[in-house]
Amino acid sequence: MRSVELEHRSPTAGPHEAYERIRDFARYPELVDTVREVTVHPGEPGGPVRSDWEVNFRNGVLGWTEEDVFDDEGLTISFTQTDGDFEEFSGRWEVSADGPAGCAVRFTAQFDFGLPSLAGIIDPVAERVLRENIRLVLTSLLGAAAGTPEPATADTAPAAPVRHVQAGRIA
Repeated sequence: MRSVELEHRSPTAGPHEAYERIRDFARYPELVDTVREVTVHPGEPGGPVRSDWEVNFRNGVLGWTEEDVFDDEGLTISFTQTDGDFEEFSGRWEVSADGPAGCAVRFTAQFDFGLPSLAGIIDPVAERVLRENIRLVLTSLLGAAAGTPEPATADTAPAAPVRHVQAGRIA
């Protein structure tokens, strides 16, 4: 099973604000071009939520349904695929305070396509794509990571809380 771990520090977004932005999965297609569609199906209040995902992958589309468990007090989101193109896919978002006004976000995921003969080819590509997409989502939601210069853009005004990502670059 392959794993991905990514940490993002925002000096300006507080932990509760960051958590609320991250949990709004339905907005992800606005943020990253490779996320084609996310449909969120709310469950019982306080219970798990189901979400359906479609993302561009290589020359096709990867799709899955996941169960999302939100811990509003602990600022964590756990997800597990219940149906879809992976044999196994699960992970977690964790948000915590970082400095007087900032936050740290840790994303972890484990996946397996269930194709041992192709794992050496597909898994590294999937890991890279997942890492890049999560980094773009977090940059769009929370601004550039602390210690990372803002990407060059035509507009040099201060970053808005949410930016659109096109063709692999932040616009």
